[in-house]
Amino acid sequence: MRRKTASTHALWLLAIFFVALNLRPVITSVGPLFTVILDDLQSTNTKVSLLTSIPVFCMGLFAPLAFPLTKRMPKSIMPLLLALISAATLLRMMSTTYSMLFITSFVAGFAIAIIGPIMNARIQAKFKERTASALGVYSFGIGVGATLSASFSYAIYEKTSWGFALGSWGVLGVIAFILWLFIANDEIEQQHQQLQEVGRNPWKQREAWLILVFFGLQTALFFSFMTWLSPLAVAQGFTLAEAGLLLMAFSGIQMIGNLIIPWLVERFPKPIYWLFGLSFFALIGLVLFATTTGIWLWLGVLVIGLMLSGMFPLGLLLPLNAARNHTEANTWSSMVLSGGFMLSAVLPLLIGVVIDQTDKTYFAYIIFIVIIVMMHIIIALLAKEQKQVA
Repeated sequence: MRRKTASTHALWLLAIFFVALNLRPVITSVGPLFTVILDDLQSTNTKVSLLTSIPVFCMGLFAPLAFPLTKRMPKSIMPLLLALISAATLLRMMSTTYSMLFITSFVAGFAIAIIGPIMNARIQAKFKERTASALGVYSFGIGVGATLSASFSYAIYEKTSWGFALGSWGVLGVIAFILWLFIANDEIEQQHQQLQEVGRNPWKQREAWLILVFFGLQTALFFSFMTWLSPLAVAQGFTLAEAGLLLMAFSGIQMIGNLIIPWLVERFPKPIYWLFGLSFFALIGLVLFATTTGIWLWLGVLVIGLMLSGMFPLGLLLPLNAARNHTEANTWSSMVLSGGFMLSAVLPLLIGVVIDQTDKTYFAYIIFIVIIVMMHIIIALLAKEQKQVA
């Protein structure tokens, strides 16, 4: 029995990993090609920034639809969403007009929005005793997808075209679609029947709002770095190829953190303390990136990447830890992902607008510092709230 359970869990983790691979390339493949797209389409920083902000905004706007849609079609919803992501991404090979890029960003963002809360709830239901580690695998998959697309999109562009470089990541969706059908779909209806308990409305809970704001801020920081790290590095004198390597290092270090930090949190279960430490070192990394050159600049980028890699799974874990039953785990996660992603969609766009209006890249660093300081304040308020509840 134990061997069968372990085998089932391993297959589920494989399915989770491949689904997670598809949740960022449509966004993170844009960053290394930002300048290329900007020049080829004769566009503006603001419009190209929208290609990363729109899917993130959709991830917030449509997240509340996850559970109504799951109730209506529990077995078909995940394959349908994976097919949408794959199709939207592959379409970028066929048309490279700005309108097509915008539409595919919207469609992929819609699908990713629905997948997020569904995966969070199913991980909590399937891995009750090892939720943090399973979320680590999920975050690791997201990190791998982001790293692959951020690292190799420019190299693919050099051999083909930027449209092909953006669209080629749709192949990952085809693989995930097939794996999900064979591995995970048989158990979906059984898990779906667990949503019977009555839970607190998260929109009326102060703790849920604090978690939402924290999740939004840390996600905003991640997407902004993925979008703007390459352009900021170029502004500091890097070539496009060198900036691509820096982005690869930023993404690569996150894969390590996605696995190690949730594993450590399971063994030293004080999430608030971890968040204080991670955000503090992220601030140090940002100062190094903004004020130094050479090895210290690289070190700063690596520190920021490692810290952000821990904040994301912890942000997913916070609503699950606060929930009192399975229904609350679903509703609190849906609220946090919805509001958090909508909040995080604003920052990359804001940076683009500010740089367009001022032609000064240093404003991006100021915005990053303000975000990290705000995160410290929210973490402190969250610690106080949890102490009162206890």
